[in-house]
Amino acid sequence: GMHLLLRSAAPWLVRLRGPPQRAIIVGMNEQGSALAQRIHQAPFSRVELLGFVDSRQVSRLGAMGKNKLLGKLDSLASLVKDNHVQLIYLSLPMASQPRILQLLDELKDTTASIYFVPDMFFTDLIQGHTSTVCGMPVISVCETPFRGADGVVKRLSDIVLSTLILLLIFPLLIVLAILVKLTSPGPVIFKQRRYGLDGEQILVYKFRSMTVTEDGPHIPQAQKNDARVTRLGAFMRRTSLDELPQFVNVLQGRMSIVGPRPHAVAHNELYRKLIKGYMVRHKVRPGITGWAQVNGYRGETTTLDKMQGRIDYDLDYLRNWSLRLDLHIILKTIKLVLKDEKAH
Repeated sequence: GMHLLLRSAAPWLVRLRGPPQRAIIVGMNEQGSALAQRIHQAPFSRVELLGFVDSRQVSRLGAMGKNKLLGKLDSLASLVKDNHVQLIYLSLPMASQPRILQLLDELKDTTASIYFVPDMFFTDLIQGHTSTVCGMPVISVCETPFRGADGVVKRLSDIVLSTLILLLIFPLLIVLAILVKLTSPGPVIFKQRRYGLDGEQILVYKFRSMTVTEDGPHIPQAQKNDARVTRLGAFMRRTSLDELPQFVNVLQGRMSIVGPRPHAVAHNELYRKLIKGYMVRHKVRPGITGWAQVNGYRGETTTLDKMQGRIDYDLDYLRNWSLRLDLHIILKTIKLVLKDEKAH
């Protein structure tokens, strides 16, 4: 109810902040066009984009869309004064430093706020933010979301939730351990080497669901009607009960409740060569469940496209992590395991 109330009141609240601020983007390139698109699509933005300033011919600028070319670079200062522009976004290549310095000199005669849009769209930023190193400003390209206080929040939530869950499921763990022992020969707990935080190898615990305990350079993924899976194991895998011992891994600090699912070392070594950015998912602890798993990528990945989809969701999780997202994933996981048929 509060969300709906805020959504309906948002336009009025935005108007209370005053009239929209007029803006110009200097440089009609990839990052400049991306910024313009975001301004146009933002429903409650106070930014009114007047158009672009660029010295190139219109034929070299590509599709204009909603955008308007206001003039060339040498007319920027006069355009800012004549149109009472309050915001200027410089979207010029870093190689144009002398030209940028000249523009900044010319704009000193205006009162506009000036922002530099760095041409860093050559890569996909993961947790991009500005920082300083010994007083020198830097921009992160690939970073963990769990810095400082966020890291403390994430770890505390893992400890509290995993402790509560283990206390609740302790009788179930005992029952499952006895059933595994009685229904097939072999150890109750299956330990497999997987990659954890920063690509370091960890031991992940599961209830044994197969007649084999494979942990080598070549491990075939479990498939539908896999002969290695026991009858009890098939039920546990379908309902994810075989994953329950991993809450002990969470308490140990090897895993998190929510994060990219850890793959066997053999699978990691294969896919890190085939999928660009694959190892970036190891900037965080692996999870019992993840953003990919609740978006249709749970279970067997039979094709490279499916693994690529899983990795895309893992990286999206790194970009947009919040405690609220973690809780959302946990709730979706509970709903999913009750009806999912993809786990083999």
